[in-house]
Amino acid sequence: MNVLVIGSGGREHALVWKIRQSKRVKKLFCAPGNAGIAEEAECVNIQPDNVDALLSFAKERKIDLTVVGPELSLSLGIADRFEKEGLRIFGPKASAAKLECSKAFSKEMMAKCNIPTAAFKTFTSSKDAKEYIKEKGAPLVIKADGLAAGKGVVVAESEDEAINAITDMMEKRIFGDAGNKVIIEDCLKGEEASFMVFTDGTTIVPMVSAQDHKRVFDNDKGPNTGGMGAYSPAPVVSDALADKVINDVFKPLISGLKREGINYKGVLYAGLMIDDNQQNVLEFNCRFGDPEAQPILFRLKSDIIEIMEAIIDNRLSDIDVQWNQGASVCVVIASKGYPGNYENGKVINGIDEAEKITGVKVFHAGTAKKDNNIVTAGGRVLGVTASGIDINEAVRTAYKAVEKIKFEGMHYRRDIASKALSLTAN
Repeated sequence: MNVLVIGSGGREHALVWKIRQSKRVKKLFCAPGNAGIAEEAECVNIQPDNVDALLSFAKERKIDLTVVGPELSLSLGIADRFEKEGLRIFGPKASAAKLECSKAFSKEMMAKCNIPTAAFKTFTSSKDAKEYIKEKGAPLVIKADGLAAGKGVVVAESEDEAINAITDMMEKRIFGDAGNKVIIEDCLKGEEASFMVFTDGTTIVPMVSAQDHKRVFDNDKGPNTGGMGAYSPAPVVSDALADKVINDVFKPLISGLKREGINYKGVLYAGLMIDDNQQNVLEFNCRFGDPEAQPILFRLKSDIIEIMEAIIDNRLSDIDVQWNQGASVCVVIASKGYPGNYENGKVINGIDEAEKITGVKVFHAGTAKKDNNIVTAGGRVLGVTASGIDINEAVRTAYKAVEKIKFEGMHYRRDIASKALSLTAN
């Protein structure tokens, strides 16, 4: 079969890598891809928001299955368009993707379905939002309603920080239209974890747990990013808690969406805050997390094409999804200045050396090819991913590989999975 993957990040490279392992795949394309993806699939210069061009390409090249990586494509209704034309596509329709594209809609669905989450209020006026902050006091969480590439959330420790976030989002419009509406939430304490499932709208199959590192610097300091690293499994998600999340979060949500006339099909991601073995939902995403996809797909034993096809055909209950034991860790290497302004075009050395280490795969996120060199072309540049018999071994292997890679201004967190290591040591 011919398969098209949409996107250009580390998540999409991990998807291409995993899809390529399927015996059913004859030809693999990626739009637009990156320098690493180009070594494993044919890259096509079409951007994820150009739905018309993607649709034309899929028809011309007789694509049997399209796999959507980024949320932007989903928000534009790419699944609706492809299905209308009789093409098979993996990813939820626009009505379902609203769970990620509108944080207000997501919070309203949680309230309707009695899903545990932080108390919240929604605002369309910066004046009203600021008055509420002064009345409520800090700490608070300020969220832009729309898509902001994983950066539209500010955990404000002080009233001034919260008010500045409102000014940035609603007045300076640093996230554009995403800041037309904001959500102000009570600040929850605990450990964050990412919990993803496959679902065809009836059957729910959990993936192995993972934990992301949002802040740019060690010890969770600095601004939020798209994610600086992730690991799987997350010790904070016990088997009992996983069952609880399925029963208290995913089942009520899937049923609640059905009552709204929405049949959710694809990957559904819950960002959780866990405290004293109790979970609250921070957010829902409608696709694989990035960088969580890298360690999770590293551990997936089953043929991912079989899973995706079963979801499209409403027969996920027929599939026995298998996972590798052990652990995996992804360390993101970023450009100097990320998540703020950064320069592109820095020559990257040492990727081949890193991949010679057993159990290592370097997933490209922001890279391009220039004059026979691989150069930086984004804020998050590489996701160095490694497996091991446990978190300890996976961490050691990942950082051993990171040390082989060099480019001007590169930076990365040196404490990925340190919380897991301290939990497993106790």
